[in-house]
Amino acid sequence: MKRNIVVAILLSIVTCGIYGIIWMIKLNDELNALANKQGATSGGMVFLLTLITCGIYGWFWYYKMGENVDTIKTNKGESSSNSPIIYLVLGLFGLGIVNYCLMQDTINKTVEG
Repeated sequence: MKRNIVVAILLSIVTCGIYGIIWMIKLNDELNALANKQGATSGGMVFLLTLITCGIYGWFWYYKMGENVDTIKTNKGESSSNSPIIYLVLGLFGLGIVNYCLMQDTINKTVEG
């Protein structure tokens, strides 16, 4: 589903992160669908595992979503950009919101084109 990235960021801030959780769950499910990953971990389970592991699973999730982004780009005929490593590093430095924006940008471009 196409989303306005600026609005999603503002909603995440205004709702004190609650929309950010919903956004993460939606990003997970949509990227898995676009990358044809049947049986992949659901967004709700990703949130639960991230919560239980105090964020450690989130770093793994960033890496996996980077793989999905590269798969989507490859399927469209574009070159992959080492997204898993980029997403992991951004996550380790506390810039998860940037990852969300990059993921949403990939979804928006895929849905448009």
